[in-house]
Amino acid sequence: MGVSKICCGVIVGATAGAALAILFAPDKGSVTRKNISKKRNYYMESAKNNYNEFLDRVSGNLQKGMKQLTTKKVEEVTDSLKV
Repeated sequence: MGVSKICCGVIVGATAGAALAILFAPDKGSVTRKNISKKRNYYMESAKNNYNEFLDRVSGNLQKGMKQLTTKKVEEVTDSLKV
């Protein structure tokens, strides 16, 4: 079974589950919509924070790697000049 089929199945299952949850919700429609909106905002903010943390880590690692490469190149050049 391919990864795309699994992802598609998860998305369809989640959508069907969400639709059933809304249909059988004990609250009024307006309350349910407010709750969905609040949760959506929470998850969107959480995703943004996770994305920004990921970018910060990648950027930090990239800068560290570039510094190490630069230091290594300088050492190689100075070593070759000593000969």
